Amino acid sequence: MDRTTPPVPQRLRDMLKDYPDLIEALAGTLKAAASNSRGNPPFEMAIWALEDMLSRFISDARDELTKAEASGDPQAIERADDKLNLMFRARSPNIGLRDLNELWTLVKPSY
Repeated sequence: MDRTTPPVPQRLRDMLKDYPDLIEALAGTLKAAASNSRGNPPFEMAIWALEDMLSRFISDARDELTKAEASGDPQAIERADDKLNLMFRARSPNIGLRDLNELWTLVKPSY
């Protein structure tokens, strides 16, 4: 990857619009991938970084759901369950990680 940081793909920004901290975390992971990709395929490094961070979001959302269920608060449970489902959709290669052309355009190798 060149030294410019690719932006978080628009589809993910749209999906996670209610969670600006998560979008910021994705931007940070892309920045780290851009600076640490020496010798590795840049597009794949970006995808792996996104997949790893989105997997972490799923784990965190599961923890939130567990806490909400323990509290017995139906509204908290519903919010946590909605967030977990959103994280699964964001991590899905058929939904959130589908069509990453804008990312490819920025990180494609120049031959």
